[in-house]
Amino acid sequence: MAENKTQATGASVEEFLAAVEHPVRRSDGLRLLALMSDITGEPAQMWGPTIVGFGRYHYKYASGREGDAAAVGFSPRKSGLSLYGLTYGPQAAELLGALGKHKTGAGCLYINKLDDVDDAVLAELIRLGYRHVTTELHHG
Repeated sequence: MAENKTQATGASVEEFLAAVEHPVRRSDGLRLLALMSDITGEPAQMWGPTIVGFGRYHYKYASGREGDAAAVGFSPRKSGLSLYGLTYGPQAAELLGALGKHKTGAGCLYINKLDDVDDAVLAELIRLGYRHVTTELHHG
């Protein structure tokens, strides 16, 4: 079984975000850094070369594969923002309906820019997503 490609690294989150070429993605990345840090109370950490993650959880699949992943996180990509860990919680579907312009797929939430979405709904998705993977998954 392959090793999880996305491992926590010691790379600088600030240097990564400062190097994002697209000015809106860079600005949105800094806003997400502050928002996710505040909500989770966790320090930001690079996961792989392009994901800024907060907290961690251990997963184990029925296949026996297991590893660690960021509880929540984001990546400012050329095509938009990819947010991780926000679509799994029990209230996620309801909140996504009120979020604003977005797409979902493969466990990710895709947003073109933060101005397209409701800040309060996004904050609640982060709060619930973080709580879901760090506490609720371990009580099952």
